[in-house]
Amino acid sequence: MPKQKTHKASSKVLKKKKNGSLTYKKSGGNHKTAKDTSKQIRQRRKQGTLAKGEASRLKTVI
Repeated sequence: MPKQKTHKASSKVLKKKKNGSLTYKKSGGNHKTAKDTSKQIRQRRKQGTLAKGEASRLKTVI
């Protein structure tokens, strides 16, 4: 039976949690953050979660 290959770029960016949701690292928090407020920088440290529709579409790819 043929199987679908893992999409390598997506699997390097997205992580699957135990409850089935997909998480990713938020962008723009590494350098050139002098213009941003401390709240913006702090919020970028947290993991982002994908919406249900996007997650269900991408689960088959990972």
